[in-house]
Amino acid sequence: MADLGVLTVAALMILGLVGGIGITALGPGGVLPTIGLFTLTGLSAPVVAGTAIVTHVATGLAGSAAFAKSGQLRAPDTRRTAIVLAATGVLGTPLGVLVNSSVSERVFGIMLAVLVTAAAVLIWVRDRQADAGESGRHPRAAAIVGLGLAVSIVSGIIGIGGPMLAVPALIACGVPVLESLAASQVQSIVIALVGSVGYATQGSIDWQLAALIGIPELAGVIIGWRIAHALPTHVLKNMLIVALLALAPYLALA
Repeated sequence: MADLGVLTVAALMILGLVGGIGITALGPGGVLPTIGLFTLTGLSAPVVAGTAIVTHVATGLAGSAAFAKSGQLRAPDTRRTAIVLAATGVLGTPLGVLVNSSVSERVFGIMLAVLVTAAAVLIWVRDRQADAGESGRHPRAAAIVGLGLAVSIVSGIIGIGGPMLAVPALIACGVPVLESLAASQVQSIVIALVGSVGYATQGSIDWQLAALIGIPELAGVIIGWRIAHALPTHVLKNMLIVALLALAPYLALA
């Protein structure tokens, strides 16, 4: 682990905690540790992505277990969506790991900022439509495959688990908030496992930093799950929109 000051260590731990809360309460959140590692440590892009993505193995497992306990992953449609998303992670994540070394951080940050802003707008428009509202129906398998591949490729490049992009995309398709959060946790496990193997073979994981961020991040996942079940759906949607729009400029400037 790089020689970091006390304030930097504290900031990374706080970002891990808040990021974990965001993962299960909103979807976005997993990108916060990535941003912290990139802006506070001076590590290379592959090490930033590798160190961040390995923390999502534990958060994905914890999040999946939590949403299984609360019943969302026992629903057939949610389980089908989760399985398809997870399968796409096996194919898409290695591509993201390969692309990581050839895409500049600034260009990718701008692209990701555009994506999260678009996702926020989609959710806002759908939520404001007179007849909108959650349909309760999940997209067809082909649509989920396309969505999952896109999410896993981007996640492999930047070092996130997947819920940041998968949750708003699923909500925009009419999937209920809690079911979107639940399905994305399962995909996160696969993305994190495959991505971790890819970055580990390159020697691009700082295991001490991963533990420093991952332990508070794991605690945050449980807190976020409780928040997700305590707040009304429309409040979660509004919080998700605000979170996405707040993250966009940081991603563009990272």
